[in-house]
Amino acid sequence: LGLLKQRCINTRNGNGLVMQHVGKNFRDCYNSLPYALTNAQKKVMREIYSDMKSGHQMNRLLQGDVGSGKTLVALLSALLAVDNGYQACIMAPTEVLARQHYASLSKFLLKTGVKVALLTGSTKQKDRKPVLSSLADGETHILVGTHALIEDNVVFKSLGLAVIDEQHRFGVEQRSRLWNKNNGIPPHILVMTATPIPRTLAMTLYGDLDVSVIDELPPGR
Repeated sequence: LGLLKQRCINTRNGNGLVMQHVGKNFRDCYNSLPYALTNAQKKVMREIYSDMKSGHQMNRLLQGDVGSGKTLVALLSALLAVDNGYQACIMAPTEVLARQHYASLSKFLLKTGVKVALLTGSTKQKDRKPVLSSLADGETHILVGTHALIEDNVVFKSLGLAVIDEQHRFGVEQRSRLWNKNNGIPPHILVMTATPIPRTLAMTLYGDLDVSVIDELPPGR
C-alpha cells in the first residue's frame, strides 16, 4: 500500500515528456520488418505508447520469455522517442548482450535514417570520443551499451527513453544516475526481464512499475 501510495503521488506530481507523434522512422522500420508482430507485442506497444503520450513519466516492466520479441518492442519504443525529437538508450548487463542488441538494432534500422552507437567498458578511447561527441550534439539517436552509459562523461542532448535489460542486475543507485541524464524532466523508463514474476511478487518488488507481459512466442519459436 505504501508503494502504491508513493506511485500515486509520483504520477500526480510528475511531469513527463509528451510523445504523441508516430513518425517516419517508426513507420519505415515497422513496414520493413521481415515478419508481423505478434498480438502480444502489439498489445504491449499500445500500452507503452499510451504511457509515452500521457504527460506522465512511464515506469513500465516488460516481462517475456527469451525469444518473445522484447528487443523489437524496445526498438519501436525508442523510435517513438526519436520521432518526437528525443534520444533513447538501451542498457544491458553484459558486453555480449549489449553487442547482440547493437547488431539487432542496426539490422532493423537499415531502412531508416536513425543513427545507433555502441558504448561499453572496452570501447577504446579513440572510438569513445566521436561517440560521446555525436551523442552530446544529438547526432546519435540511440545509444546501446553496458553500465558505461551511466558514467559522468556520457552526456545526452535530450534523453527521452531509457530501456534497461534484465533490470535486477542493476542497483537502484545505478538506475537513478540514468534517470538524471536529462537535466530536468526524467526520461520514460522501460525495464525488461525474461524472469517470470507472479503479479503479486511484481507489485512487491516493483511497486512503482506498471507491468506488461509478452505471453506469446512468434510462429516457429
